[in-house]
Amino acid sequence: MTKYETLYIVKPELTDADVSKIAEQYKTTVEGLGGTVEKAGKWDKRRLAYELNGFREGIYILMNFEAGPKVPAELSRL
Repeated sequence: MTKYETLYIVKPELTDADVSKIAEQYKTTVEGLGGTVEKAGKWDKRRLAYELNGFREGIYILMNFEAGPKVPAELSRL
């Protein structure tokens, strides 16, 4: 098992409940493929370096986990 760190950005207009639901989906994906999530934390809304799909801000979520090589590919696909 390898240790990984992933940072993903979600739309800024999502509610805290929606953000928690998305974070839980990623955590469930990691655990469903045999990995373990060490920690996952929501950062605040931050300004993006450049506009992305019409958005200038985003909510950042950082997740540290340990898993096999298939997990990062699945997270990228999602």
